[in-house]
Amino acid sequence: MRTLWSLFFLFFFSTINTIHAQTDETIADSSFVNLKDYSTDFVYDMKYATADNFLKAKVYDCPECLLRFKTVKALVKANEKFMKKGYRIKIYDCYRPLDIQKKMWQIIPNPEYVANPAKGSIHNRGGAVDITLVDSTGAELDMGTSFDFFGPEASHFYENLPDEVKQNRLLLKKIMRKSNFISFDSEWWHYNVKNASKEKVSNTKWKCD
Repeated sequence: MRTLWSLFFLFFFSTINTIHAQTDETIADSSFVNLKDYSTDFVYDMKYATADNFLKAKVYDCPECLLRFKTVKALVKANEKFMKKGYRIKIYDCYRPLDIQKKMWQIIPNPEYVANPAKGSIHNRGGAVDITLVDSTGAELDMGTSFDFFGPEASHFYENLPDEVKQNRLLLKKIMRKSNFISFDSEWWHYNVKNASKEKVSNTKWKCD
């Protein structure tokens, strides 16, 4: 009897996994999905859903992380690689609807700090993430500057930093690049999935619970 139950549960869970895989196969890479529906292993600190950002204003109604499906798949794989080393990705920002970009532009209409909504950014295309790493205790790794610090110290090429900071940035960059992402030279936290610029600027909205 125990063997029969074991076979039943094996069949049941393998069927569930197959259904999930088939569902994923029906989702287009360009579709918007919520990251939390594909992994519970990320840490979130969605800065623009609070006033704790360079705008000093809350511009998102709630802290959801939507991305194109192809971006989610690449990000989950990257996080799995970090977890094997004892770290996890912490999310600061994901997809940003064009209406939000316009709102940010109204607050600070300066292309050095905010992408002009007339052109749009990779965030508006669902292919960009702003991230850092946390250790097993949830503490952020020292990256030398805070998120959204607009100065030369935030650049990947800035050398006047402690060795620990350089190693932390290199770890983040190395695994993200191996996971189909491209780094942004002036911001250590910003990564674009490859070919994200081919997607259209979007104003897709998410529902808040």
